[in-house]
Amino acid sequence: MQLFVTNNSATLYLLSCNSFSCLIAPMFKSLSQSVPLYIGLRYIRAKRRNGFIAFVSWFALIGMALGVFALIVVLSVMNGFDRELKQRTLLVVPHGILSSAGSLEQWQSVSQTIADTDSLLASAPYVEGKVLMSRGRSVKPVVLQGIDPALEKKISAVDQHMLVGSMDHLDDRPYGMVLGSLLARYMGLSMGDRVTITLPEVSVTPAGIFPRTKRFTVVGVFEVGAQVDQHLALIHLPDAQKLFRLGAAVDGLHLKFDDIYKAPQGVASIARKLQQGNQIEDDYQLKDWSQTQGNLFQAVKMEKTITGVLLSVIIAVAAFNVISSLIMMVSEKRSDIAVLRTLGLTRWGIVKIFVVQGLSLSFIGIAVGAISGVLFAIWLPQISAFIEQISGTQIFDPTVYFVTYLPSEWKWQDTLHVCIFAVLTSFCATLYPAYRASKIEPAEALRYDI
Repeated sequence: MQLFVTNNSATLYLLSCNSFSCLIAPMFKSLSQSVPLYIGLRYIRAKRRNGFIAFVSWFALIGMALGVFALIVVLSVMNGFDRELKQRTLLVVPHGILSSAGSLEQWQSVSQTIADTDSLLASAPYVEGKVLMSRGRSVKPVVLQGIDPALEKKISAVDQHMLVGSMDHLDDRPYGMVLGSLLARYMGLSMGDRVTITLPEVSVTPAGIFPRTKRFTVVGVFEVGAQVDQHLALIHLPDAQKLFRLGAAVDGLHLKFDDIYKAPQGVASIARKLQQGNQIEDDYQLKDWSQTQGNLFQAVKMEKTITGVLLSVIIAVAAFNVISSLIMMVSEKRSDIAVLRTLGLTRWGIVKIFVVQGLSLSFIGIAVGAISGVLFAIWLPQISAFIEQISGTQIFDPTVYFVTYLPSEWKWQDTLHVCIFAVLTSFCATLYPAYRASKIEPAEALRYDI
């Protein structure tokens, strides 16, 4: 038996001991399943001869934690803005719309036909058109909507968000108008002011051709904190029918369901009912809110996706740091790898050692980032309010932004997806260094240590 001691860590290398090898090999093979896990975890706690390796390892851990933290918080904020946008927009946007290829003449009978549809709460007639609003030098394109205030209250929550005036004032005087707060601010309008509406039509008179115009009086201003505050104006239904020359007809019906997310199914049920009632299916067009407002919400969803992809780069950078730390660790542990190989550990066992080490390092960072990210996302509105209070500033100017605070909605699905992505990225990052370690030949590694 020849016993050699290395000059670095007093590791015993058994190079020629037939009897001892025969004795220890079966025992080592029986423990081969747990050895990679034990050694990989031990390497995490072991002191480094090279301090730079420890620095890179800590940098990888912190980078992974920051990446997971940032992704969870940002996705929660995007969820919060999406929730606020849907809630505020759908306060005034109907859950569904039933319209006709032309004007809807017998809207009362159609309303009675669909009244007993499952999940349908109410329906209300409307007339809608795009016009130009002008006052002095201020001109703005708006959506002019004629409604029945009594029926529209069952569809929309505009009457609950009136700053001044009331929806009922539309009945009090002819050609009254209720408009959004941002639109009123842009046009410089207040209660009792008169504004001119210009239609995209012309009137032919003996004096010449003139655009059709009509003057309205402001009887109310609403604010729901959504995009409709900028472009929506409401007038009484009979006034709209006269203005657009529809007679007793309307453009369609606004629909409201007991659950906004059941609107697509409810609209489909109404379509089947109209078809079964011997109505001409092609005469009617049925849309739910996901179709009328789909572009807006798809844009928000796309923005969330792109933001998540871009922030995933932080996790990728942390994974590169894991690769760097493992490669340097492999270089430092060449002699240890050679000893393990001479004792019978397979190449696959060496691979598992460094995969365990890299994943353990990443798991710590992922756990720290996930826990801190979840807590921060849940308490973000309170934290931002506290910062605003002590700094005396406001993050979102209410005269510019619809949402005046920083919303956040944490979803466990997002956290799960982020953690899975981080784990998979970390696993892929460990493969190359582990493969390099398994290719180390014991004779070459021990040549200069003997």
